[in-house]
Amino acid sequence: MEHIVEYTLLYDFYGEMLTPHQKAVYEAALFDDLSLTEIAEEQGISRQGVHDLIKRCNKILTGYEEKLHLVERFRKARKLAEELNQRIVQCETAYDAELMKQIEQISREVVELF
Repeated sequence: MEHIVEYTLLYDFYGEMLTPHQKAVYEAALFDDLSLTEIAEEQGISRQGVHDLIKRCNKILTGYEEKLHLVERFRKARKLAEELNQRIVQCETAYDAELMKQIEQISREVVELF
């Protein structure tokens, strides 16, 4: 299950770099939860071809992450924004509650961007 989440995240960041055919097969497997046989029939290719294409897509997406580190940066930014939110909640009784709420809203927007 964890690898599905990982590949979904990689696809979110790098999926547009795949060819339309790769995207169609990969999305059918990942998002539509179709079997290799169902995808093969839908795409007019062999079951083995579907299997190989999915493995190739996983390798391509992983390769992009190894070079660009966008998912890693996303996770770090999200973690920092969540920590900021936690600290703001702890400090709400400090100097200016309205300012704290503004900071909290900004940090939530940062998290939503990713």
